[in-house]
Amino acid sequence: MKALPLLSLSLLLASGAVPAANAAVADQAILTCRALADTGARLRCYDAIEVGARPAAAAPAGAAAPARSKEENFGMEAVKQREEQPKSITSTVVGNFEGWGPGSQIRLANGQVWRITDGSEAVLPPTRDARVTIERNMFGTLFLKVEGTNSSAKVRRVQ
Repeated sequence: MKALPLLSLSLLLASGAVPAANAAVADQAILTCRALADTGARLRCYDAIEVGARPAAAAPAGAAAPARSKEENFGMEAVKQREEQPKSITSTVVGNFEGWGPGSQIRLANGQVWRITDGSEAVLPPTRDARVTIERNMFGTLFLKVEGTNSSAKVRRVQ
């Protein structure tokens, strides 16, 4: 029965669930657990092994990602985030703004870039630094709304 955890680790490594760089850390943890005589303690030891955790030594020096605010992460659903997301953000469109067409990209003053994804178009009176709000509906869909108009469009963040 002692070979089962090593077999499980081998299957996890082969499937890609545990990166190869973590194999040495996982092997050491398994050997530590295997040495425990008490069955309950051994099981707790195995359960405490983090699958896919990055060892501190494997990260290059100075490679720590800068901390991002919740607003900076808004719309980046592809990036797993543990903290709660805001329901909306408000910013301005940089420069002159006269509306959008299908697939248009809109750059905001906060540095975010959003793409129109619903095929809609809007022709608006020319405005400089138009104030916009991007809101998440109850299903998680994001909509760009232009202040002072009834115009809105389904969007996705691209940058």
